[in-house]
Amino acid sequence: MHHRLPKGWALPWLFLVASIACGVVSVYALRANNLHMVQLRDAVYTADQNNGDVEKALRDLRTYVWSHMNTSLTGGQNAVYPPIQLKYTYERKLQQLSESASNSNSEIYSQAQQYCERAIPSGFSGSYRLSCIQGFIKEHAPTSIEVVPKNLYQFDFVAAKWSPDKAGWSLLAAGFFFVCAIVTWIIRFIKRHFIRSKELN
Repeated sequence: MHHRLPKGWALPWLFLVASIACGVVSVYALRANNLHMVQLRDAVYTADQNNGDVEKALRDLRTYVWSHMNTSLTGGQNAVYPPIQLKYTYERKLQQLSESASNSNSEIYSQAQQYCERAIPSGFSGSYRLSCIQGFIKEHAPTSIEVVPKNLYQFDFVAAKWSPDKAGWSLLAAGFFFVCAIVTWIIRFIKRHFIRSKELN
C-alpha cells in the first residue's frame, strides 16, 4: 500500500529559499552600512584638512559605527592603526603652541630688557646688562614646553555586533528560516521513516 508524503513536504525548501533571500538582502544591507561609514569617514578627513567642524563629523561617524554592523574602524594586520588620524588638526595645534611659545619668549625678552634697564641704568651699549637679561629670562622662562600627545588626535571605533536595521533584521530572519528548514527536514525524515515502518509491519 502506497502512502503519500504529508502535504507540507515542500515546506523545508520554502524555508531554505526564504533563508537565502534574506541572506542576500543582509549582504547588500551590510555593504550599504560600510559604504555610508566610508562617506562619514571621508567627511571627517575633509573637515580635518579644511579646518571645519571636526568634532561634529567625528561624532556623527562614531555614533553611526557604534550602532551599525560591518562599519568597524579598527586596526588589523594589514590596516593602518589607528584608522582615524587627524593629521591636519594635530599639525595646527602644534603650530599654535609654537607661535604661542615664540610670542611668550619675545614678551619675556622685552620684560627682561625693561627690568635690567631700570636695575642697571648705566652701561656701555648695554653690555653690563647682558648677564642681568640672561638671568631674568632663565628665571621667568617656561620650565618646559607643552607636549601634545598624538593619541588625542587618533581614534578607532568598534561596530555593533548586531544592529536593529535592515542588515540586522534580515540576517536574523535568514538564520530563523534556515533553522526552520532544518527542523522541518528532520520532521519530514522522521515521518517518512515512521510511514515505511508501518508499511513493513
